[in-house]
Amino acid sequence: MPLPFLTADRAFEATSDDIALPFDDHDQWRRPYRPGPWRVIAAALALLVASFMLLATMIIALAGALPAAGACLGAAVVVILLALRLLRVGTWVSRHGVRHVRFLRTATVPWGRTVSLRTVQQPVRWLGLPRTVQGQALVLVRQGGGEPVTLFTDRNADFLARVEAFDRAADTVEAWSAEYGPVAAPSVPAGRARPVA
Repeated sequence: MPLPFLTADRAFEATSDDIALPFDDHDQWRRPYRPGPWRVIAAALALLVASFMLLATMIIALAGALPAAGACLGAAVVVILLALRLLRVGTWVSRHGVRHVRFLRTATVPWGRTVSLRTVQQPVRWLGLPRTVQGQALVLVRQGGGEPVTLFTDRNADFLARVEAFDRAADTVEAWSAEYGPVAAPSVPAGRARPVA
């Protein structure tokens, strides 16, 4: 039975009338892909643990040990915040640049400071663990040199066993870069002079 409302998959379907919606604001930060099942499962397990901790907090408070209940409540709040941060990890884009959100820190690179953005074959971490396997990665090279930034890989928690989703996300981020990135000055062919105004 078809449902009368739009789902998240509708945004990725190829339709002939693929036009921007009126509320499609490119100034707001957005993740150009859905969080993967591994990331969602990890966050859901963390929230499940937090719910048990909150239940324990209530039992401890009813028993009259308020300092212990406060400590348990604080630990539950920390676990909830960590779960929410885990869901926020990823690559975000807007008209202003690309934002690489990691678990402990966030780095934003304006489109004007990007040199290239491409998909490369390289050893990548499997689910963020120390073990590396051969895979694909979307790599950002910034102006001024420095280490290239790996935005996401096909073996991380968002794209493990989701090759089509990785390709679609990489193409989307590259399209944002092509639209808002620095425009190269047109080159003049050898032997031809620029017209003088």
